[in-house]
Amino acid sequence: MPGRGKHRRPRRNPITRGVVAAGTGGAALTLPLLGATYANAAEPQSAPAAQTVRQAAQPAKSLTYTVTKGDTLYGIAEKYDVSGGWKQLYKANRATVGDDPRVIHAGLKLKVETAKAAAAKKATESSAPAKPAGGVTRATPAAAKTYANNLDGWIREALDIMAQKGIPGSYDGIYRNVMRESSGNPQAINNWDSNAAKGTPSKGLLQVIDPTFAAYHVSGTPYDPYDPVANITAACNYAADRYGSIDNVNGPY
Repeated sequence: MPGRGKHRRPRRNPITRGVVAAGTGGAALTLPLLGATYANAAEPQSAPAAQTVRQAAQPAKSLTYTVTKGDTLYGIAEKYDVSGGWKQLYKANRATVGDDPRVIHAGLKLKVETAKAAAAKKATESSAPAKPAGGVTRATPAAAKTYANNLDGWIREALDIMAQKGIPGSYDGIYRNVMRESSGNPQAINNWDSNAAKGTPSKGLLQVIDPTFAAYHVSGTPYDPYDPVANITAACNYAADRYGSIDNVNGPY
């Protein structure tokens, strides 16, 4: 008997045990041996990811706008998404603009506060809960229904008021007539037609003359023909009286 330890079958390197020979009628077919490899393969290194430079968000700020020829408060408010629209823009710059918001002169410097800047300011001011005189914290009451300060919001607010007052009209009927009469500009004024020649130019979104506005003004809205909601509701009230509804108006009325 051979001495202990001699003629041992040499230990296989674990890596070489990754295949076995399968008999195929005299030919050897080398097949992979699943689960028999002990060596740990090095994980491929992924390509370095492209570095993305992110610009820090710029805080919303107010700005100073220099009026150019052809500008209107409405147009500037729309361009910069002014919180409160042209009326707020006029209010903030009345000392500069003067008493007539329809006329602004080139070269005027206007303070413009964007909606984002206003929202940031409001959030800062309202971050602390309201406290009564006694010092006990109380919840701030929920805000009333609000509307967007644009044509869509003006029409929707007008429709809600009209529903309360029993004045007929639909969104599509109002929108169609507004776009024909003023293209959605609440400061629009007609200074050339027969009404203007008589001293009563048509004004606002639905081009209402002052006598008609006075006769059909809807209570609860500002007494101002340039106010979008007041103009819409007065015009719809007039159209309901004369045509049955603003929906029946498809041309000058």
